Amino acid sequence: MSTTGRATAHHITLTTPIQREDIEDIRIGDVVFLDGHITTCRDVAHRRLIEYGRELPVDIRDGAILHAGPIIRVVDEDRDAFEVVAVGPTTSMRMEMSEEEFIARTGVRLIVGKGGMGPGTEAGCAAHGALHCVFPAGNAVIAATAVEAVEDAQWRDLGMPETLWTFRVKQFGPLIVSIDARGDNLFERQKVVYNERKAVALAALDEKVRYIR
Repeated sequence: MSTTGRATAHHITLTTPIQREDIEDIRIGDVVFLDGHITTCRDVAHRRLIEYGRELPVDIRDGAILHAGPIIRVVDEDRDAFEVVAVGPTTSMRMEMSEEEFIARTGVRLIVGKGGMGPGTEAGCAAHGALHCVFPAGNAVIAATAVEAVEDAQWRDLGMPETLWTFRVKQFGPLIVSIDARGDNLFERQKVVYNERKAVALAALDEKVRYIR
């Protein structure tokens, strides 16, 4: 069963499968940790689903995906035994052009990656009840320590980075909510704040260098 619990007002643990009601009160800027399962799914997997009409070989409805190309050590090829060496997120914006349709078709609830996403993902999250979260960059090895096991590997013909690796994870995070189920976008909101501060700073600077004109 899916569970959601707030350790503080802004610290949440989600457990797969995740239901829409589990994330409705989560807001941009909240910090999420994940228990359960997450599947790596990046450029080529999105293209196979959206452009070529191929169904994903992994059921991620009410689940979580990670925009990442992990480094995996093969422990025993015959037994499909693997170990995660590092799993750093890749730039989510590369998936922006297809993410809205991807959310609609797969029913995924939690998308994790690096950097912000745009209006398509905002619309998909709002319409279907999903979150986009950011895993802090530069922590690929730390992220790997939250992986308890590699439970599946699909589309291995794509090579290690693009394979759909399904991990069992415990307290995978911290994940910063960048787009919530209302479609609010933390990165876009911060751009507005930045531009307001920039305008004030430039006005002050203009007074100091006016003599140059």
